[in-house]
Amino acid sequence: MSEPKSGRKHASRKRLLATAGVTGALTLGVITSGVLANATATAAPAPAAQLRHPLAANVIPFRDATVTQQADGSFTVSWAAPGVRHVAVYAGRDQGHIAHRNAVAVGGGTATVTVPAMGAADRWWFELVPDRGESLTVADRSLHLTSAPNFRDAGGYRTADGQWVRMGVLYRSEDMGRLTDADLAKLQRLGIRTDIDFRTAGERTASPDRLPAGTRYVAADVLGDISGISGLPATEEAGSQMMQDLERVMVSSENAKQAYATLFDTAADRHSAAVVYHCTAGKDRTGWGSAALLTALGVPRETVMQDYLASNVYRADANAAAIAQLPESMRPAYKAVLDVRPEYLNAGFDEVAKKYGNFDDYLQQALGLNGRDLHDLRKRLLVG
Repeated sequence: MSEPKSGRKHASRKRLLATAGVTGALTLGVITSGVLANATATAAPAPAAQLRHPLAANVIPFRDATVTQQADGSFTVSWAAPGVRHVAVYAGRDQGHIAHRNAVAVGGGTATVTVPAMGAADRWWFELVPDRGESLTVADRSLHLTSAPNFRDAGGYRTADGQWVRMGVLYRSEDMGRLTDADLAKLQRLGIRTDIDFRTAGERTASPDRLPAGTRYVAADVLGDISGISGLPATEEAGSQMMQDLERVMVSSENAKQAYATLFDTAADRHSAAVVYHCTAGKDRTGWGSAALLTALGVPRETVMQDYLASNVYRADANAAAIAQLPESMRPAYKAVLDVRPEYLNAGFDEVAKKYGNFDDYLQQALGLNGRDLHDLRKRLLVG
């Protein structure tokens, strides 16, 4: 098979790392671990009008791209690149060094292909090389850690103006106190250097993080003293309201502002990468951290919501096991606490509007970020 023209020019082009698949619920009961084999989150495509010069040589033409590893080890790779006629897919174990000797799949501007299992790897990366424009490198967003199913790449999303959030730089996770030796070895090889722990002092004491050797540990307690929030709500409605109230606290409390300022500062520092940030279930405190970062980078709200709601998929087994241990009458209320729901995240954005007027003012007034800080953050985390 002949190599496409854009493949021969690969060395002179920019490279984008994007992936299709750490942890945040207030612990109100026993949450058990589960294993998720095949979940992935898909970035919502932006309107064609927002794509910047889709066929320019130095622009990434892909509006959407996802990878899902199947149970048999094969991969489903999908993409959409309007105006592109031919895409060649190359695979490699190293995101930065994918050889262009043999394509593992080919397709048109919009396609879904199946790539057979290729052997063991910490992570398989797939470079999508179009006949015009820049290439895009994607991987399954999930790291498939048996001890932390909600450990996933926080990047790999397309911004409203056609850039992409880098992959392999930021990860979000749940409780890392249960990581196995094999999982630790994988994280070591993937270059995890910094761990930001959003949990309370009590949570950190009960389940101290297990970290790869040499990883810098940062305690950034989002909630602080939560003595006023305790016990299991009596009804589903009460549980939903509690989670919405908690989301507002994560926007406006002093502890939260300091914790998320730490996240932004660390994310912008190239010496800290790769960074993992997490809480207990990887959904609430971690969920707002990811939502704030992605919004600051220009990712559309619909895509931010999709990433937020993906915790329901990654933690489905764990949540079902936890609910099954409860009497029938308690399950609706507890499910409301274990879930992530659109109204929860929307409560956070509503709090931003109420307290600060708009998101840019939230970044400036609550997190202390000026224009130069945001420029540096976007330069560090965006490609394209």
